Amino acid sequence: MTQKEMDLASQRLQGRVGFVSGGLRGIGLGCVKRFLAEGAEVVLSDLDAADSETVGEVMSQLGSGASYVQANVTKEEDWLRARDAVQQRHGALHILVNNAGVDLTGPVEAMTMESWRRIMDVNVDGVFLGVKTFVPLMAESGKAVKGGASIINVSSIMGMVGFNDISAYNASKGAVRMFTKGIAIEFAQKKMGIRANSLHPGFVLTPLLHAGFQRWVDSGFAQKKEQLIDAMSAATPMGRLADPAELASGAFFLASADSAYMTGAELVMDGGWTAQ
Repeated sequence: MTQKEMDLASQRLQGRVGFVSGGLRGIGLGCVKRFLAEGAEVVLSDLDAADSETVGEVMSQLGSGASYVQANVTKEEDWLRARDAVQQRHGALHILVNNAGVDLTGPVEAMTMESWRRIMDVNVDGVFLGVKTFVPLMAESGKAVKGGASIINVSSIMGMVGFNDISAYNASKGAVRMFTKGIAIEFAQKKMGIRANSLHPGFVLTPLLHAGFQRWVDSGFAQKKEQLIDAMSAATPMGRLADPAELASGAFFLASADSAYMTGAELVMDGGWTAQ
């Protein structure tokens, strides 16, 4: 954890338990680090095997407050196994961050049904399964904290506005946005003690963004990734791309009692991109 992250920490999640999918990298890892700094205990999941080098390196940095479970978010049996791990280790869950996701670029006429189905499986079905699996535990856990338990579904500004050659990604993230609103109303009207909000990042310097830019380079759209990063930075009113830790601050707000009267809402963190 950096000094900046430590300075931001206020320990306002003391006594709470969080679960973050796609937690080994990017925004997910940023959320894990911030929640830990704020006093929470966190279970993170990803596709990597528990005995892999990557998992070992990340977990050694996080400390005893974090634990890991391998899980494919498209498989309900993996979610059930993750729930059992949370139940056995902590007996409660106050924060769920559905962060795992993939992207897909290219014109719609060239898109295969297999590619379309994959992005919907991960980005949409994965969010649905996470919510479905953990709602009973979160409803019980939420009774003990101000504002109740908090579901944070990571969407994107591309769930709000269109963009060239990413229609499938637009569709998947738009689905996350509206699913979040639907469950927010459902839980509120049933007095279940669970809030649900969506987080909408703009362009963030994550492994997923770098991989996407590399595909554009490979297709001849640019000569190198740095050109694309510079172009996206220039197109953003604030003149730069975001760091994952900045998005984690937004997730912390949604997880904390500071957002206790907030449900079914969208937290947009995009450097002004969608204000243009």
